[in-house]
Amino acid sequence: MIASLSVFCLSMQASATVKSYKKSTDGVTFSLDKGLMKVLVRRADIIEVKYTIFNVFETKPSLVVNNSWKVPTAYQVAENKSEVIITTTKLKVRVNKATNAITYTDLKGTVITAEDSDNKTITPATIAGISTYNVSTQFNSPENEGLFGLGCHPLDSLSINYKGRNQELLIKYLTGAIPVLLSTKGYGLLWDNYSASNFYGAEAGNTKFKYVSESGKQVDYYFFYGPNFDHIIDLYRTATGRAPMFAKWAFGLFQSQDRYLSEDEIIGVKDNYRNNHIPVDVIVQDWYYWDPLPIGSHVMKPERYPHPKQMVDELHKANIHAMISIWPVFGKGTPNYDALEKMGGLTDITWDNVVTHTFDTYYDAHNPKARELYWDQARDSLIKRYGWDAWWIDQCEPDNGALQDARRQSNFSIGKGIDYFNTYSLQHTKGVYEGWRRDIPGKRAFFLVRQSFAGEQRNASTLWSGDIECTFKDFKNQVPQGINACASGLPYWTSDIGGYHFHWKPADWSQPDKRELFTRWFQFGTFSPIFRIHGKGERALFSKNWDDKTKAILLNFDKLRYRLLPYIYSLAGRVTTDNYTIMRSLAFDFRNDSKVYGIPDQYMFGPAFMVNPVTEQLYTSADADKKAKARQVYLPAASKWYDFWTGELLDGGKTISAAAPIDILPLYVKAGSIIPMGPHMEYATEKPADNIELRIYPGADGSFKFYEDENDNYNYEKGQYATFNINWNDKTRKLSISDTKGKFPGMLKNRTFNIVMVKGSHGANVEVTDKADKVVKYSGKALAVSL
Repeated sequence: MIASLSVFCLSMQASATVKSYKKSTDGVTFSLDKGLMKVLVRRADIIEVKYTIFNVFETKPSLVVNNSWKVPTAYQVAENKSEVIITTTKLKVRVNKATNAITYTDLKGTVITAEDSDNKTITPATIAGISTYNVSTQFNSPENEGLFGLGCHPLDSLSINYKGRNQELLIKYLTGAIPVLLSTKGYGLLWDNYSASNFYGAEAGNTKFKYVSESGKQVDYYFFYGPNFDHIIDLYRTATGRAPMFAKWAFGLFQSQDRYLSEDEIIGVKDNYRNNHIPVDVIVQDWYYWDPLPIGSHVMKPERYPHPKQMVDELHKANIHAMISIWPVFGKGTPNYDALEKMGGLTDITWDNVVTHTFDTYYDAHNPKARELYWDQARDSLIKRYGWDAWWIDQCEPDNGALQDARRQSNFSIGKGIDYFNTYSLQHTKGVYEGWRRDIPGKRAFFLVRQSFAGEQRNASTLWSGDIECTFKDFKNQVPQGINACASGLPYWTSDIGGYHFHWKPADWSQPDKRELFTRWFQFGTFSPIFRIHGKGERALFSKNWDDKTKAILLNFDKLRYRLLPYIYSLAGRVTTDNYTIMRSLAFDFRNDSKVYGIPDQYMFGPAFMVNPVTEQLYTSADADKKAKARQVYLPAASKWYDFWTGELLDGGKTISAAAPIDILPLYVKAGSIIPMGPHMEYATEKPADNIELRIYPGADGSFKFYEDENDNYNYEKGQYATFNINWNDKTRKLSISDTKGKFPGMLKNRTFNIVMVKGSHGANVEVTDKADKVVKYSGKALAVSL
């Protein structure tokens, strides 16, 4: 926790009372006995609140919220003796005249949430020698409230629910921060402050929570009314930007290692995957391909990489895409360093380089001209020059170790580091995304990023959880962190399958305990939004480190991922068109079932699958012979559930002991689900989706929205994509498929659906079902079939 913030409450001023108010087009400004407050009606279900003790609000634009709210929203204002009441078509916002505390209710008057009577505060403070102000807001929090989000904290404990616990919100190495909170009471909050902050979730005997930022001159937050989590995320991305589509290949397997040392090694990895017919879509060149040149040279050392373009072309010929790691750090003596220094584009923040033991310098990602030059350098030296398809953005906290005060004291072009402590990665990805969109048309951007802040989803960013260790403990911690990162509005998250390092060395992957760890992590990775192997030591699926049994298990899950691409790519389409979330806290779909609030290691993957990773060492621990090869799984009460592997149908509302032999990830499918599965493939676009196995899980009504486009390029932004809806009526046993809406070049005109009604082993497991219950030809026109 930030020590300076622990004493701020001693000088907290008394609540400011409302003296008068004035209505304008966008909201109501309140004059207080000290300072100002403005309640801005951004939409009927989005309210922005600003509060300051000063005579004017800050005018600098938000880095997070990019919606300019050009269309005003109608609202009414009324008052009584104690309150001013702002009413929209969705909400009532009640401002207490005595305390300025805001209560949010639905139109019937039911309280959604309320600021505490001791609510918004701004208090003088000195931090790292800088005179500033702590800013805080406190809310009442009922006992039965569940709180989710706040980003990815890779070393955090297993707790999933922030009710009753605190969280540091300060981006540094292995600590993240996305200041977005979702409540099971049906609302979300976005704190629009970029300084190091804390969330306190157990105030006043666990009846309140508060958000405290160490620096600012105003409180500024957004309130989103759902009440369901999907709508809250939709509103959050309406405010901060939609996530663009990734190319279809990005949903296949990424093969990466710390690190490939030569062109020959990368080509060897390609050959081993393709010659062994193992599905893969991406091979990654990690850091220090420039060695022994300084970091930031953007040179692939010719002795080891004599033909970089030819190497990338060879990957492309094998239908493999290529990702390269490029850092925001520069060693002295490079032309890139000199050019950035000359135009004032460097910071005074340095990284103690673990390889060369030099102090290398971060460029100023908050400076638009520096961002432009940074992009130009990488484009001309590497990205466009050699045809790389994706960019790995490492080390973008920025990471200067324990010297946090030096980051606070730094001067960015936009202002003091203390006020922009958490936004480096947001601005860095903004620069490379805008440059990519302008200069590399026709190829969708994909950035793998070590840190993310609110709004970063609009920059084609996937957050990965950083340099975690190759242990079961670290693996166990990743599951809730992935869930909460996605609950924070960022749709794409991943971890290094197997972990990055083992005490900073490669793990011995030939050992039984490490094989067990990798197998369990790979099963989890199969059901993560992005599916990537990375870390120290050889662990490709063709590796001799794996025995035949391990190889067979890994290949089975790799095949499952590829068979599920029609399902996964359709969900990605919904992410972009509907602001959907693929990796879903159970509170997204079972918000009214309080038993799910505290479960850290179960989640929904799309509307159908409940994923239950096995994070315990069941086979190779010292006491393995005493451990049941199973894990506890809670089946939410709102549904019946199918065991994906056996087809067994189970009632919800109970906890079961789910069989978890080494080759099984306990996986349950919600009754009423419709899952389109494609053929076996070795890369994402190998075969057209003209022959789909459509698995129907009866027992409830269901629907699925199928999405297709050209798999790459940005024509979908011009409306060049197609969707159709598949609906299952359980009572009438009727499956209906709508007309196809939309079109795009190369679109399939005809396809076959092999409809499988799942029952027991029929329609279970990974393989293509031998005999469909019905075969239907579909040519884009609505049809219905009885089953």
